[in-house]
Amino acid sequence: MQRTCLLFALVLCFAGAGVSEDGFVQLFDGESLDGWVLLGQRGEGYTVKDGTIACAKGSGGNLLSASEYADFVLRFEFKLESGSNNGLCVRCPLGWSDMAYAGNELQIIDNSAERYANIKPWQKHGSLYHVAPAKTGALKPVGAWNSQEVRAEGSRITVILNGTKILDADTADVKDPALLAKHPGLKRRSGHIGFLGHNEPVQFRNIRIKRLP
Repeated sequence: MQRTCLLFALVLCFAGAGVSEDGFVQLFDGESLDGWVLLGQRGEGYTVKDGTIACAKGSGGNLLSASEYADFVLRFEFKLESGSNNGLCVRCPLGWSDMAYAGNELQIIDNSAERYANIKPWQKHGSLYHVAPAKTGALKPVGAWNSQEVRAEGSRITVILNGTKILDADTADVKDPALLAKHPGLKRRSGHIGFLGHNEPVQFRNIRIKRLP
């Protein structure tokens, strides 16, 4: 009887795990950077550390997925240190350029750092850089793991941080000719995803993605 109950519990466990992640595939195997392309490396660039993708202080570059994605849901976890500053590239071209403009950059940054006390609202964590500010208050304290989901569907990009929706932006709503001229990436509907290192430390893990029809 005890063995039967144990088997039943295991079946329920595996069944439950499959429901929430249905259709997602891992982008990081926890051991290597296979499937990723590093451009414009600074310092060590990105390394694999304790099952995470790590960017050390003084390092950076554009770490982009080898594959392209159009509409998708991306889930990952990240951990910041004091003063961390990075970016999530969405629908970016495969090249070395400022992806905040050539593509789309969602901020990954320690909002609590004193050095960032006077940054613009659109520079806060989760914001679509220079275009749409995200809500604040959902980041966990420095040193804790955060869970984030990014959904890109058509012209709409949404960000959910630790269960709270902090960004819901429709790039089709951007009408300012000067802003559109500066951000050609806003019109992109497919491209690579990845991390944009800015010489500050950050770690990523459990990176998985689901293509949307």
